[in-house]
Amino acid sequence: MITKMMKWVSVVVLLLAGLRLPTAGNQVLLETVVCLSSFLAITQAVRASRYFWAAGFLTIAIIFNPIVTLGLSGKALLWLDWVCLATFLLSLAAWKRRPTACVAPISDSTTGTKAL
Repeated sequence: MITKMMKWVSVVVLLLAGLRLPTAGNQVLLETVVCLSSFLAITQAVRASRYFWAAGFLTIAIIFNPIVTLGLSGKALLWLDWVCLATFLLSLAAWKRRPTACVAPISDSTTGTKAL
């Protein structure tokens, strides 16, 4: 649940940064939120054995690392904002919970035995 919420926060922050609104002027806040959300998504992807997604979010975490910045140009950073926004939105759509299958009872209705 926390991962999904952080993904939505990242979507909002990346959208504000992509539109270059004045509220998105704090680059360190943007990098911190996106990096933390990426690490949560990596954890979720590894648990679900979705290693392609984990690699993609690891790349996002490296790019938006607030401690060691890459020093990209404004145009490249704007392009990356939109790509990462699309990645977070795709992961929200692709990782919907699937209902678990119903397990058949182990009792036999013909002989009248009960399940353990």
